[in-house]
Amino acid sequence: MAKIKSLNDLRNMQSDLQAKINLRERADHPESMVQIKVGMATSGIASGAKEVFNYLSEELQKRNIDAIVTQTGDMGYCFAEPTIEVTLPGQEPIVFGYVNIAKAKEIIDKYIMNGELVEGIIPKNYKTID
Repeated sequence: MAKIKSLNDLRNMQSDLQAKINLRERADHPESMVQIKVGMATSGIASGAKEVFNYLSEELQKRNIDAIVTQTGDMGYCFAEPTIEVTLPGQEPIVFGYVNIAKAKEIIDKYIMNGELVEGIIPKNYKTID
């Protein structure tokens, strides 16, 4: 456990713990939230998936968007890494390829916030990851 040296450290720790508790509580009803799965197999990580995962997690929290961001293994699209699967409430999942931080921002701004499709969608023959 990290040492607490100031009131600000304590507040940061409280905020982090509260976020984890909220995630657990919301996970009981994931269908009511935006769900994002980031392909984090070896090829995904080598292509920058970890940075994309961190950006999505932080940015969605900053914007107070009800979302769960998780990591998954190989989605079978190594040619298009990093790949992410985005499922909006009540809709079919869409997989985006070649996702970097700029593309992740565009996906949040256009697709998640406004339902507007953006370039980089992988064709429909894709099946969701269980």
